[in-house]
Amino acid sequence: MRVAALARTLALTLCCAAAMAAPPPAATPAATAPAAAAHYTLDAAHSSLEFTFLQAGARNTGRFPRFTVALDCQGADPLRLEVTVDVAALDTGDKDRDDTLRSDDLFAVKKFPQATFSATHITRTAGGYDAVGGLTIRGVMRETHVPFTFRAANEGGATVGYMTGKTVVRRLDFGVGQGDWQATDQVADEVTVAFKLRLTAAH
Repeated sequence: MRVAALARTLALTLCCAAAMAAPPPAATPAATAPAAAAHYTLDAAHSSLEFTFLQAGARNTGRFPRFTVALDCQGADPLRLEVTVDVAALDTGDKDRDDTLRSDDLFAVKKFPQATFSATHITRTAGGYDAVGGLTIRGVMRETHVPFTFRAANEGGATVGYMTGKTVVRRLDFGVGQGDWQATDQVADEVTVAFKLRLTAAH
């Protein structure tokens, strides 16, 4: 009986010692809250959309004064970009040239008054972001890359975003140049489109 009691005491002592030596259970990691989503729209008064082209060897710049932008972000990362441009409102500072650009041989604005860009695939790059989507001009859609930078800021308690970038478009890919305007000796095929945008967020 004494041996049995001693054995039970020894076993209990060993169990207690093992329990004291065992590491405490690992804490369950706290769930990470998802990054806040934000929807940005254009602050037209503080934004610009310009295009630059070569005509007879001279560099010319025009602008699109009327356009809309919608940008969806998850946290700091843009996810979706939608742009609609009122092509008929183009302005190069020369009425005769503007009328020519609006004509059926070029933008054909009576039939195609708007151009659009829709991107749902946006990736990070070394310099910022790259938006890949469909650019539609004159009813012709082509996949287009638009590199850009984006940063969000708090101004007076409101969230705003600043977006800048540029891309090169070949006008003939979209049929912007019929008849004599298909030639590139007077008007180059490549057109550079540049933008500086201020966006306002509505969470």
